[in-house]
Order: sequence, then C-alpha cells, then structure tokens
Amino acid sequence: MDKDAVIKAHVQAVSEGTRRAQAATQTLLHIPYGTGDGERLDVYLPTEPSGDFPLVLYIHGGYWQELSKDVSGFAAPPLVAHGIAMAAVGYDLAPKGRLEEMVGQVQRSVAFAVQQYAGLSGVYLLGHSAGAHLAAMVLSTDWKEFGVVPSIKGAFLVSGVYDLEPITHTYVNEMLRMSREEAQQNSPMRRVAKPASEGACQVLIAMAQHDAPEFRRQSQEYFQALRAAGWSTSLLDVADVDHFEVAEKLSQQDYLLTQVILNMIARG
Repeated sequence: MDKDAVIKAHVQAVSEGTRRAQAATQTLLHIPYGTGDGERLDVYLPTEPSGDFPLVLYIHGGYWQELSKDVSGFAAPPLVAHGIAMAAVGYDLAPKGRLEEMVGQVQRSVAFAVQQYAGLSGVYLLGHSAGAHLAAMVLSTDWKEFGVVPSIKGAFLVSGVYDLEPITHTYVNEMLRMSREEAQQNSPMRRVAKPASEGACQVLIAMAQHDAPEFRRQSQEYFQALRAAGWSTSLLDVADVDHFEVAEKLSQQDYLLTQVILNMIARG
C-alpha cells in the first residue's frame, strides 16, 4: 500500500476500535481540562473499580496534525478490564496548534486529571509516535507553575520521535512551521535530566520491528540517554509489527505490548 492508503487503514482501525470500546465501556466524553476548544478528554472508566485506581493518559500520534481523541479509545478495553481508567487526550493540531502549545496542553491535561480525580493510585502516560514525543516532554515538566506535582509512575512511549531537528527538513514541517530553535527546545533528547526521585517513574520505550530506521535509531538513543541520566527504563523491540500496528494491537488483551503495560502497572 502507498502512504495514503496505509494512513487510511490506520484511521479505520483505530476508529473501529474506539467505537467498540465506547459501546462496551462506561465513558465520560468531551471533559474539558482547559478553556480551548481542543482541550478535552474522553475518559474510559474501569469495569469494576476498587477504591483507588490507576489512570493511563493516552496521547495520540498523527505527526501533530492528524487524528484526535475521538478515535483514540481503542486501547481502553484491556485496561478497564483490569481496573485501570484511560483518558484519551485531545490537543490542538497544526496548523492551529504550535508545538509548544501542544506540549502545554498535554501538561495541563495531566495536572487536571490529578486534581479532578484525587483518588488515583498513580498516573501513567501512553503515547504513540507524535504522542510519544508529547508524553516524553511531560517527563521534563517543571510542575511548580501548575500548582501540583503528579505522581507519574510510568510512561509507555511507543515508536516515538525524540529529536525534532530532522523533521524541520521534511514535509511534516510545512504545517508545523518549526524553526530550528523551536525544534531543539521541544526535543526530549535535549531535555533529559535526572529523575526527581530514583525509580519512581518507570519508562518503557517500545519500537516496532518494521518501524522506519529513524524511529528505531531515536528510540534506542533516547533509551540510552534516559538510562545514563539515572532513569529506570527499558527498551522493547516488538516483533512482526509496523509503525501503525504496534499501536493498533493495544486493543488486544493478549498482545505482547498490552501485557507488558498491564504488568508494569500491576507492579505499581
């Protein structure tokens, strides 16, 4: 399939998965976490919540200019079946949204979730592609300006982009309009710092066997940078999937990456 056909198939897969998830799950849709039109959450509640429960914030990909929270509930069923809530995060896409604004929106969504759901046993970030970039940027947040320090226990970064400078020379940047300086400022690779407390946040970096070489290179280099800075991190190479399937299959209970995520959350 050509590029357009591949993307169309991905949109169809996540849309159908989200429809199934919403039909089978108790949901709270279009919850505002800020004042902007795009600042909304779709929340998928645990099937049998038991007191405090963990929350996974899912941040969709689409090169910061496609997809939306409305087609991002597909990963919820295995989570809610294990007593875990999931919230699909909406953010303003390019060209309306600038990259630093998207980062700020995702940060606000985390702060809102922690304040709104006081009984959470922990917050986890799950991002795919551009969403993994935004989730990684959350890890370097100075939370003082948000008036809250969320207990982010884990981040699952799937086929992400961690150095934006190469993108400034591609068609992707036509809508993003990033300068070289903006790309550097918003690159997780350039913002790696020591974790606030050692071992408190587990970071899983996953890449697809059939990801493009640049995705795989950046995943490996970001993993090495985090580990060198003292983060508790692991690298998972998911076999027999491409850049889109690695996320689509999160709808499946018996999928390797789903199982790894569930086990990491269970360990707390």
